[in-house]
Amino acid sequence: MKSFVKGAMLASVAAMGLSLAACDSKKENAVEADANATREAADASADAMEAKGDVMPSGAAQSMDAKADAVRESGEAKADTMEDNADKMDKTPG
Repeated sequence: MKSFVKGAMLASVAAMGLSLAACDSKKENAVEADANATREAADASADAMEAKGDVMPSGAAQSMDAKADAVRESGEAKADTMEDNADKMDKTPG
């Protein structure tokens, strides 16, 4: 019985989430897709930098890892800003 109730709650929460996502405009969805692409590109660049650092001497590897972390954080911040701006699109009367 408990699993049925949990399943029912999960299904209702999922349905509400999907209905809210359906309210997004095409333009907002496009900006959010761009934000995801930005995030993924930053992650890929950071991963490549970390892989390159794996074959470097210890000090250089630490420096490369720090640069990779900065790239990842910068990409994340940029993507978050893009998503925040996208969320504001539907709140602005048009």
